[in-house]
Amino acid sequence: MKIIRLDPQTDADALLKKVESTPEGAKIMRDKMALHFFYIQNLRTPAANILKQDALSIGAELAVEKNTILCDSEYVDAVLIVNEKQRKILARKERVQPFGLKEVARILHEHRPLKPQRVEIMGVVNANDDSFYAGSRFTGKAALETIMRMIEEGADIIDIGGVSSRPGSKPVSDAEELARVKPVIDLIAAEKLTERVRFSIDSYAPRPIAYALEHGFRIVNDITGLENDAVCRLVAEHGAQAVVMHMQKRPETMQENPVYDQVIADIDAFFDARLEKAAKFGIDDIVLDPGIGFGKRLEDNLMLIKHLRHFLHFGKPLLIGASRKSMIDKIVPTPVEARLPGTLALHLKAVEEGATIVRCHDVAEHLQALKVHQALRETLI
Repeated sequence: MKIIRLDPQTDADALLKKVESTPEGAKIMRDKMALHFFYIQNLRTPAANILKQDALSIGAELAVEKNTILCDSEYVDAVLIVNEKQRKILARKERVQPFGLKEVARILHEHRPLKPQRVEIMGVVNANDDSFYAGSRFTGKAALETIMRMIEEGADIIDIGGVSSRPGSKPVSDAEELARVKPVIDLIAAEKLTERVRFSIDSYAPRPIAYALEHGFRIVNDITGLENDAVCRLVAEHGAQAVVMHMQKRPETMQENPVYDQVIADIDAFFDARLEKAAKFGIDDIVLDPGIGFGKRLEDNLMLIKHLRHFLHFGKPLLIGASRKSMIDKIVPTPVEARLPGTLALHLKAVEEGATIVRCHDVAEHLQALKVHQALRETLI
């Protein structure tokens, strides 16, 4: 007899199929193999006591402060530890409970297991001269050659931008932005490249967005998260996909002492509000981007990447864009030109947590890393 300890992220369905479990048995056991942790802040102590008893009754657990049962404090923080089967049971049980547990039930119901999906690579091409990474700046024929190379390297999407959004950058007029991106858009259209990959316009200004959409672009990558109603109307009119990104303040001020009550909960509320706004304009094809580096401290960025799967409850694809950003320099002092290894580490973790679009400067290197990562994920015993 041999016993081998396995990676807990091993594909449960494939593993059970390997031992020839029956479909009925596999369904039962698969739910027991998926473990979830939920951190619950400001839970009322009566609710904590009810939830703990309900959890214990089905073999789950709720970790709380030792005197919670005495209700000395009005609120406590808690860690709920459940497998997939227990999550489903608790989601039903807490629907009828008081003290705010109906909201706990709703959240438990929304947060389903993470299922591996194909990851798309979004290559970055900037048609301006002040983006933080010089290696992403191209104009005219050089931009076209870079786009062609990215397509050959395996990019699924090419993101074209004409305005830097680095910390401290200044906005430009719609006319200036359009003047920067128009020559690149015209070259893309002339070469019919929109028939080979999807193109995204990295903008929140109506004029360049309209021009891009009129010339075959299918995605609007909006760092303001559909703040402008005119942009919403353009997205709806063209049936485009919208990338809704979170940013605190504006690029010129976003890194001036960014503060959150709780970064994941705050961004969750932002996404909820923007999805509601998008629905009013008839926009449903949406990608969510937590905005790594956009009004975030290092600890905020790390938390968002590590716990990215939280946002899967919205049922929308997730985009991650940490390519060569300064958070890497804050961990290990590194010039922007040498930050590819840190970028790959952050992006692979984000993919493990549910990201399905990776926005990056280095397409070939990301494709190789993602293929190796996928091979590891698919390997069984």
